[in-house]
Amino acid sequence: MQLNKNGDKFLGWTVVSAVLAGFLLLSGCENGHGQQAPPPPIPEVAVVTVSAQPVLLTTELPGRTSAYRIAEIRPQVSGLIQKRLFTEGAEVKAGDMLYQIDPASFQAALDNANAYLAKAEANLPAIRSKADRYRKLMASNAVSQQDYDDRAAALLQAEAEVEYWKASVKSARINLGYTRITAPISGRIGRSNVTDGALVTAYQSQELTTIQQIDPIYVDVAQSATELQRLKQSLDAGRLKQSGADSKKVNLLLQDGTPYSLEGTLQFREVTVDPTTGSVIVRAIFPNPKSVLLPGMFVRAVIQEGIAEQAILAPQQGVNRNPKGEPIALIVDETGQVQLRRLTLDRAINNQWLVTSGLSGGERLIVEGMLNVRPGATVKAVPFDGGAATATPSPPTGTPTQAKN
Repeated sequence: MQLNKNGDKFLGWTVVSAVLAGFLLLSGCENGHGQQAPPPPIPEVAVVTVSAQPVLLTTELPGRTSAYRIAEIRPQVSGLIQKRLFTEGAEVKAGDMLYQIDPASFQAALDNANAYLAKAEANLPAIRSKADRYRKLMASNAVSQQDYDDRAAALLQAEAEVEYWKASVKSARINLGYTRITAPISGRIGRSNVTDGALVTAYQSQELTTIQQIDPIYVDVAQSATELQRLKQSLDAGRLKQSGADSKKVNLLLQDGTPYSLEGTLQFREVTVDPTTGSVIVRAIFPNPKSVLLPGMFVRAVIQEGIAEQAILAPQQGVNRNPKGEPIALIVDETGQVQLRRLTLDRAINNQWLVTSGLSGGERLIVEGMLNVRPGATVKAVPFDGGAATATPSPPTGTPTQAKN
């Protein structure tokens, strides 16, 4: 075979490369004694053993505060406002005087009624005495029956007139009292819509001012009718249990996210669903001694749903999703093999998931090293030493973990 100089060099390098590759292959397959290399080590994964535990489920609902009691102050008689007797924005007590309407005409009406009452009462004894005499004379046929009947009727008329003027005096006294406009409830009073010298009419449409009692205070939140139905189904099926009096306790988050220091009580749920929003109103009542809560504030109420006594909590880092978006997890069975589980999740609880199906108590969930293994592979499971930092610790026995929806 005839090769040029460049071809001889290329052939020589090819032969050398083949020899070196064969040597390296033999060196990799055999050790110095001609034995096979050991198999690769079993992969190691960190696992957390999940357990069933009681969990207190709560739901967080948006809502607004409203006054416990509201009194719109309106005049009950017409007249001229002489003086406003309160400080706008101050606390007032029931019975405190707010406005004074000019009482002159009402005092005159009372005096007039008293005068007519005195006149009627003065005439009554004489009329009664005459009627008594005619009754005795009629017994001896000294007067006719008609004369006696006339005197008896005059007596009844005089007595009725006395009662009429007594009622007139009472009405005039009430109207005079209405000239002193007082607070019907205790609370914080708003701004005044009238000033001194204003003319007001009885039961006018515009209120003079408004008093709101805000200690305690209501919190009205909207709960989805669907969620309410789901809650009832869970309670009926036994998946949730109410915790007695504690089930009516409500906590509150302020608009900036800070928790309200005092605990409230659930009052009732509306029986009618709002067709525009598909929700029902849930009302709670909260103590408000320092007036931290004001009517109209946006808040979030944390309402207790019930206790799931056999709840499974899984660290979120041990749960992934497949291409379809379904939550999945890998566990290590008793033989040390990896198994794939499809999960059904209810809600997040801090850094854990509440699992409703797919996991059972006592199973070992892989939380580290899952990228290096596949279902069916044999692995070495070791306890997850970072669980204290990434997983919520289990509560003491008998104390349920609190979970928000």
